Amino acid sequence: MSQRSNGEPLPNSEEVSWRLVYTKQAQKDAKKLASSNLKEKAEELLVVLKKNPFQNSPPYEKLVGDLSGAYSRRINIQHRLVYEVIESEQVVKIIRMWTHYE
Repeated sequence: MSQRSNGEPLPNSEEVSWRLVYTKQAQKDAKKLASSNLKEKAEELLVVLKKNPFQNSPPYEKLVGDLSGAYSRRINIQHRLVYEVIESEQVVKIIRMWTHYE
């Protein structure tokens, strides 16, 4: 069974649907992805996040520093999908979809 970040079990994934919200920067990044042939890979990750943002396949990293509290998943070797989970609202906030090294 999948778990929340605090170790509590999540309900059956068919019952849970997380709402995705996008920052303005993430919306701009989506346009870059579309023009760089990475849109499909990013969309696959978004489907995973909508079902369960703590699913560990594909793997994710907990970020530190300025992005402490956020998570990151690889779109490709260079670009990351960076997001924050607001468990109390069942929301996944997409922060970046290009690179978080800029």
